[in-house]
Amino acid sequence: MALYFENLDDRTRQLMLEEVEYDVANNQLHISPFLSGQGQRDYTNLLREAIQSGNDETLAQNLREHRRILRTLPRRNPKGGYSISATPENAAQVLAESEFNRYYIRALARRAIEDGISELVIYRAKPVTNPRPDSEARVETTLPPADLLEDLRSHPGDEPPTLGVPSGPNSGLSVRLP
Repeated sequence: MALYFENLDDRTRQLMLEEVEYDVANNQLHISPFLSGQGQRDYTNLLREAIQSGNDETLAQNLREHRRILRTLPRRNPKGGYSISATPENAAQVLAESEFNRYYIRALARRAIEDGISELVIYRAKPVTNPRPDSEARVETTLPPADLLEDLRSHPGDEPPTLGVPSGPNSGLSVRLP
């Protein structure tokens, strides 16, 4: 099920695309270890297409096709060495939700800055059965858009953002305009 983005419109989509281009230009576009060689080659264009005319579910569906997600991954053993493990069944969905949401949040932060809006409101964009208490406590709190934009730009991909939004895989948290 796709995340619900309250302010996903043409203006936000354009700013999302600009943020992708910012990452490409600065060589910091997150390439997930779950992506195969084909997935790595296709990812940037699939992300752009989803931003232009789709959503996180569109991106996830496209990642599932043409063997773009690895079936297995090397995993480091705690006592040294490596083993092979199966890629999680929901890898495409988690990757798509996380990255689409990050670009949405960055775009909304830029939009708020441009419009002189001083705070963005955290909300639950994905219903979850058992919400994490720390995530639930953040709902309806606010963050300054400039800080949020800087935080996400400086913590790409798997690096957890300092401000905690999004708060990790499957958190379902995003932001909206007040």
